[in-house]
Amino acid sequence: MPDDDHRIEPTEHELGALGHAIRRAFEISEMHDDRAPIVAAVLIDGEVVAWGDNEVHVANDPSRHAEIVAMANAVADQPEDALRGAALVTTLQPCEMCLGAIGMAGIARVIFAASKGNVGEGYFAYPDLSLADFAGAAKRPFGWAGPVMEADVLRLYAD
Repeated sequence: MPDDDHRIEPTEHELGALGHAIRRAFEISEMHDDRAPIVAAVLIDGEVVAWGDNEVHVANDPSRHAEIVAMANAVADQPEDALRGAALVTTLQPCEMCLGAIGMAGIARVIFAASKGNVGEGYFAYPDLSLADFAGAAKRPFGWAGPVMEADVLRLYAD
């Protein structure tokens, strides 16, 4: 299935949340602590319901990617299908683990800034798997927009 089959246009709300996430990523990078400057948010009906920063090195837990943290924060005390139809924005194209979780959660829209092809190799474990592979194989396929505002954030993730 061609990549274009799952392309979407980001909404104003999604672009606003992505802009906020990019600013937050730069704030994190200036703190010089153990956090990778990756930030994500979950939107339901155009409203941000949860944020997540990458906590992998802070929590010593390889699963604490910003997207996973944002999804976990969004479903706290919510029904199992709370993310079905939601949107997720993130400063870096989601990795394979996050894409799997996005598909399992039923998130319908993914909007990201920096794309896999323009960042350091360390962010992706399976470089030959594409967004189309994940979107097309998911029980509930999702659409994506990206790279969006990549020039604003790329220096955070380039080699």
